Amino acid sequence: MSSMTLTPASRHQLSEWLTQGDWVVACLCAAWCDTCRAYRTGFDALAAQHPGRHFVWIDIEDEADVVGDFDVENFPTLLIQQGDQVSFYGTVLPDHKLAQRLIDAQLAMSAAELARAASTLDPEVNLLTRLNDLA
Repeated sequence: MSSMTLTPASRHQLSEWLTQGDWVVACLCAAWCDTCRAYRTGFDALAAQHPGRHFVWIDIEDEADVVGDFDVENFPTLLIQQGDQVSFYGTVLPDHKLAQRLIDAQLAMSAAELARAASTLDPEVNLLTRLNDLA
């Protein structure tokens, strides 16, 4: 399974996954970015390795109304969220093994550890909140 590209037509699917409490790994990138284009294949491969999780590709320009307030300092930027709780948000090196370790670490955390991680992040960076605000 490859990642889903977020579009206005697929926003409802992302919102549904998050409302159900599913894990979402989102990559925030831009179509003009060479690093992003090269990263996409590996991101899709990660999606295939995690069939119980949802991987979403978000072009920050095409989906500016969803992520416009998010502070994207560089590419790729990953956002890992379960339900309404974001446990990771930040720029990562374009190394899929690093992303794999990051995802594995998030999935291994207890609920208390995830809550602590979430408490250190900007509360504005939340896909479910943004999608609900746009609805």
